Amino acid sequence: MPVLCSLLIFLLLAAAASAQVRVTGTISTLAGRKPIPGAAVLIQGTTRGTVANEEGDFAIDVANTDTLMFRAVGFKRQRLPLNRTGLSQIIVQIYMVRDSVQLGEVRIQSDRPDRIEINRALRNVRRPAPSTNVVRRAAPPRPLFPVDTIAPREPVPTLASPISLIYEQFSRAGQERRKMAEIQAEQKALEAEKARQKYNRNFKNNKGYE
Repeated sequence: MPVLCSLLIFLLLAAAASAQVRVTGTISTLAGRKPIPGAAVLIQGTTRGTVANEEGDFAIDVANTDTLMFRAVGFKRQRLPLNRTGLSQIIVQIYMVRDSVQLGEVRIQSDRPDRIEINRALRNVRRPAPSTNVVRRAAPPRPLFPVDTIAPREPVPTLASPISLIYEQFSRAGQERRKMAEIQAEQKALEAEKARQKYNRNFKNNKGYE
């Protein structure tokens, strides 16, 4: 029998400790008693909560061990601990105080700075000193004797010089020169075709001239 009584007392205490409380009320400003719509009502330490309506009214079910946190933009936070109340419903009136925000010094300049001020500021800018570890390249050496920049031209292969003709036909240098000559001829032909087409655009009917 004593064990059963102790168990009942323990259950009653546990039920009282975790009893649900319905908290309703209105959130308004301290100065002017104006409602604060959209104010948040949160249970401290959790993500559960609600939001006040347009008249600042709210309603939330919490445990009697919770602490309510009231927040709104531009107002200081308010806390409401329930302190294990034995009531099942509480009606509160929350007055929130505006939070003062201190701004630093702000300078507003409508016009652009004068050219004299810009030049003065540029003169006061410290330029970095040249580093002493920079490796300076030496000047290119000058030739000891004058150099002739006119190189001798390539020999023209003819029947009179069969050696140069054979060299031009079968050597790698000769093949490269012939390839380069073909490329240049193709480029000249392409440029001539573009010039002809550009010239023909000036005529309304150029049939027979293309």
